[in-house]
Amino acid sequence: MAEQKLHKKHSALGNALAYILLIILSFIWLFPFLCIVLQSFRAPTEGGGGMVAYLVPKQFSLDSYKWLFSSDSNFIRWFINTFIIAFFIALGQTCFVLMVSYALSRTRFAGRTLLMKFWLVLGMFPGFLSMICLYFLLKNIGLTQAGAIPGLILVGVASSGMGYYVCKGFFDTIPKTLDEAARIDGASRARIFFTMLLPLSKPIIIYQALVAFMAPWCDYIFASYIAFGYSKSYNVAVGLYDWVNTNDYQGYFTRFCAGGVLIAVPITALFMSLQKYYVEGVTGGAVKG
Repeated sequence: MAEQKLHKKHSALGNALAYILLIILSFIWLFPFLCIVLQSFRAPTEGGGGMVAYLVPKQFSLDSYKWLFSSDSNFIRWFINTFIIAFFIALGQTCFVLMVSYALSRTRFAGRTLLMKFWLVLGMFPGFLSMICLYFLLKNIGLTQAGAIPGLILVGVASSGMGYYVCKGFFDTIPKTLDEAARIDGASRARIFFTMLLPLSKPIIIYQALVAFMAPWCDYIFASYIAFGYSKSYNVAVGLYDWVNTNDYQGYFTRFCAGGVLIAVPITALFMSLQKYYVEGVTGGAVKG
C-alpha cells in the first residue's frame, strides 16, 4: 500500500514537472508571435513606425492595418496572389497525390518497387538545388516576373506525385476486399476510386490539401526568385520583405508586423478548424508504408 502511494506521488511529481516544462517551452515559442502582434497595434507616430526598445505599445492604434487596405499599399494584390497560388497548388497536388497513391497501393506492376525507391531518393534532395534550372526553363516559356503566378503553380504541382508516402500508407489501411468485391460486381478501378475509396479517405484528403496549401502560402525563396522585382506578381512574403529591405525600414516596421498578423490568421484558422482530420490523416497514413 505504501509503495503504491509512493508510486502515485512520484507519478504526480513527474507530471507536474512535465507540464511546467511544456508551459515554459510554449511561452518561449509564442513570445516572438506576441511581439509581432503587439507591435502591429503600435501607432506609426510612436517611434516613427520603426523598431523600439519596449514591447507593449504606449499608444495602441489600427493605423497600420488601415494602411494595408489603402490605395498606397499593394497588400491586397499580394494577398490575392498568395491565395491563388496556394489554392491551385493545393488542388493540383491533392489530385495528383491521391491518384499516384491509389495506383501504388492497389496495383502491382513491373518496376513498382524500383519507382518508389527512386522517388524516395529524389525526395531527399532539397528543392532549391533545381532553382537555377527551373528559373531558366520558366523564363524561356514566359513564366517569370509577369507570368510568375502560373509559373509557381506549374512548379508546385508538377512533381507533387512523389509525395505519396503518407497518403499511400492510409490507402493501405483500407481493406482490399472492398475493391475485390466491387470488381466482381463489374466496377472499374476509376469507379472504385471515386465512389468507394475517396469517401472513406476524408482525413487524408484534408491532410494532403492542408499541407499542400501551407507550403506556397509561406513560400519566400522560390517566389522571390521567380517574381524577381516585378511587384505585381509578389506574394505576401516577398512583398513584406521588400518593404523592410528596399524602403524605409523604420517607417515600415509596424506595417510589416500588421501584414504578418493578417497573413497568419487564415492559415491558423484553417489549421485549427481541420486539426482533427489532420491528426487522423497523419496517424492513419503512418500505420503502413
